[in-house]
Order: sequence, then C-alpha cells, then structure tokens
Amino acid sequence: MRFPVLIVKRLPANGMALFPFILLKTASLKSNQVILNHELIHIRQQLELLILPFYLLYLGHYLINRLKYKDHYTAYMAIIFEKEAYAMEKDLQYLKKRPFFNWLNF
Repeated sequence: MRFPVLIVKRLPANGMALFPFILLKTASLKSNQVILNHELIHIRQQLELLILPFYLLYLGHYLINRLKYKDHYTAYMAIIFEKEAYAMEKDLQYLKKRPFFNWLNF
C-alpha cells in the first residue's frame, strides 16, 4: 500500500506521519529509504490503533516523559512508538515481517 508524500518546508522535523500522509521537509528526502521506512512504521502503528488512539497514546507518552525527563529530546526518544521506529528504520524488510502490535515490545 502506498501513502501520499507531501513536502512541508516548515515541518519541525525531517519527516512525520499523519495518516494517510507522509510529510517530508524537503523533496530530496523522498529518496531517503530510512526516513520513509521510519514514517511507514508509524503509519502501521496508527492503523493498528485505529488512528485517533495512536495520537492520544503518543501525546500521553510524550507528556509523561517530558515531566519525567524535563527535556524535549529525551522525552521524544522515550516514546514507545519512536523506540520501535528508530530501532527498526534501517531494516527495509521490517514491515513485511513485523508482528502485529510489535511496538508493545519496546
């Protein structure tokens, strides 16, 4: 399944997944398979949780982590969904073999 890729120059990150779109900061990132795979992992997570619950859990994890670590970057990297995406982003075959709800293992 393919998802539309949109270029958003003012995006605060290089990439972002907002179902059903993958947002990228620059057009040159369209050829970056690692970033695309990272965002596709998030798309799969969003689909598993029927989209809205994903965003609520993501925000909840971030807020709890922000209170715990007092630092944006550390809080962001500790989000369970980001842990899976960063750990597996270089495995371009990951989504073909990924178990359902695998983010729970992170």
